[in-house]
Amino acid sequence: MSKSDLPYFLPRFADIETAHYLPAFEAGMAEQLDAVAAIVADPAEPTFANTVVALERSGLGILQRVSLVFFNKISSDTDDELNAVETAVSPKLAAHSDAILMNAELFARIDAIWNRRDELDLDEQDARLLERYHTEFVRGGAALGAEDKARLAAINTEQAELASKFNQQILADINDAAVHVTDESLLAGLGEDQIGAAAAAAKDRGLEGWLITQSNFSLHPLLEDLEDRELRERIYKATVGRGRANAPTLLRMVALRAEKARLLGFEHFAAYVAADGTAGNAGIIAERLAGLAEASVRNARREAADLQQVIDGEGGDFPLAAWDWSFYSKRVRQAEYGFDAEALKPYLELDRVLVDGVFYAAEKEFGLTFELREDLTAYHPEARVWEVKDGGEPLGLFVGDFFTRDSKKGGAWMSAFVGQSDLTGDKSVVINNLNIVKPSAGQPALITVDNVTTLFHEFGHALHGLLSACRYPKTSMTSTPRDFVEYPSQVNEMWEDWPEVVANYARHHETGEPAPAELIEQWKAAGKFGEGFASTEYLAAAILDQAWHRLAPEDVPAEGDDPYAAVEAFERKALEDAGIYLPEIAPRYRSGYFAHISIGYAAGYYSYIWSEILDADTVEWFKENGGLTRANGDHFRATLLSKGGSIDPMESFRRFRGRDAEIDPLLERRGLK
Repeated sequence: MSKSDLPYFLPRFADIETAHYLPAFEAGMAEQLDAVAAIVADPAEPTFANTVVALERSGLGILQRVSLVFFNKISSDTDDELNAVETAVSPKLAAHSDAILMNAELFARIDAIWNRRDELDLDEQDARLLERYHTEFVRGGAALGAEDKARLAAINTEQAELASKFNQQILADINDAAVHVTDESLLAGLGEDQIGAAAAAAKDRGLEGWLITQSNFSLHPLLEDLEDRELRERIYKATVGRGRANAPTLLRMVALRAEKARLLGFEHFAAYVAADGTAGNAGIIAERLAGLAEASVRNARREAADLQQVIDGEGGDFPLAAWDWSFYSKRVRQAEYGFDAEALKPYLELDRVLVDGVFYAAEKEFGLTFELREDLTAYHPEARVWEVKDGGEPLGLFVGDFFTRDSKKGGAWMSAFVGQSDLTGDKSVVINNLNIVKPSAGQPALITVDNVTTLFHEFGHALHGLLSACRYPKTSMTSTPRDFVEYPSQVNEMWEDWPEVVANYARHHETGEPAPAELIEQWKAAGKFGEGFASTEYLAAAILDQAWHRLAPEDVPAEGDDPYAAVEAFERKALEDAGIYLPEIAPRYRSGYFAHISIGYAAGYYSYIWSEILDADTVEWFKENGGLTRANGDHFRATLLSKGGSIDPMESFRRFRGRDAEIDPLLERRGLK
């Protein structure tokens, strides 16, 4: 109910109890509605200060504080009591948002200011804030008639309930789909650390033997190492078989979104989403995805033929299946490039990669330093807090929570506990969450090359938050269009194998010896291998997301007696129609566990490839201008990273690059030219 007195206003997690959340939400909503009522009741002519800035301030009290703590907690470390709070509060928050966005008197004030914006002396950040609020109100139904407003509010409330239910079911399915193994011989091919982690996971659940826990992706990471084909098949089918219970929820969510889009004057929900992104048009997105898919499938089929050749050469009397792809890809990668990811693993200890790799690159690029603050505690013992300084001056806090657990949702993400704002004087408190398998007690946390990429990626989001220098919270940090927000994080991936950086962190966890130069070169060379698979599994998910959200309300599949069968049939047809259905390659996420489409990425999963166009072009700029230098970092920071969403994002890119983005670097990177 009051601001924390800890450094950077870090929440006092030790004092927060589950029983505190609902009363705080209620108080926060009431506080903001009182502030909105005061804006509406102001007899003075609407001005930018007494309406737009006042509205911005109305959301910065109790409601913001409790929301940032609660929704981070529910994602990172939930339980049944917290899930119940989420179920109760989600529809209330949706109704609260609608009460503001559909307030006719408030919108009239904003619209009046918008209509005379050219007469006002607004600077770039003021103009952007006004534009964002006006757009948000229009897209939120402010201009609708009373009957349509009531229907839209009902849709939003039900949608919030369904999203909460969908995500809670995903976490339950991840836990339930773990594969129990009682015969250690079946684990042949796994390293000692992997077997130890599986034993620890079984022990945590009171089981004998070993437990192969699930990730949120369709392709389980252990499939590339397990030699037993029947166990690979069992794990794969358990992974992609999730989502049955979510089928009716998904169908209802899709139908509601389609109805919402129609109410607001859009052909479908994909058009509604695209209109407020940098793409601007759903047709352009569909055309781009289709073109990329054709080339990706062509590459994937070539790769499949290579893998089948290996199977046949080893006397395998079976056709390549989805659960074989990773296993035989590893064989081909070793044969063609001499690269064995397991050979690199002893040189990839989590904390060394983080401190001597991720943090080191940020120091070289931006002059940032990081100090572990053991005196500051987070919401879970495994989450640690670092203070970040910029040339010795306080910049913010970074919270790192890297290990998987049953109480954490799958995947990896960045979020914030405190948002940067010149209006409030607050500095950033950001968090990165990953789902790295925790090692058994006393063992080092040796991670995979994919984990390394994810560490650098998510920290790219963290930098976008930490380096923000914006006036208003609504447009600070990562508050950019969805199809732009992944761009800075993808750029940060370039440093993972940059010679100076990798030489600093890739050291043996026991001896401290640097990884052999030959092994690093093999890793970099092998990086281009498997682009057909990687592009196809991603694009299949992006196309599936678009297909669900290009439906009119009347075209959404009926549940019938078996909602899961209806979802599967739609999924199969959508992928076949797009020419990207390959039995050997499942979409990165299938519909029933596609968490992105239950949250802000609905009809927006294309954003990763869209952002990668900017990313690939930016990497070319860094290479052309000397790479990892402070001068390059300062330019990137000043023109783009510090701007958040306070100016048009594509304008910030042009200021950085000196021109619009070109697609050739992306096509070259993915082997799609």
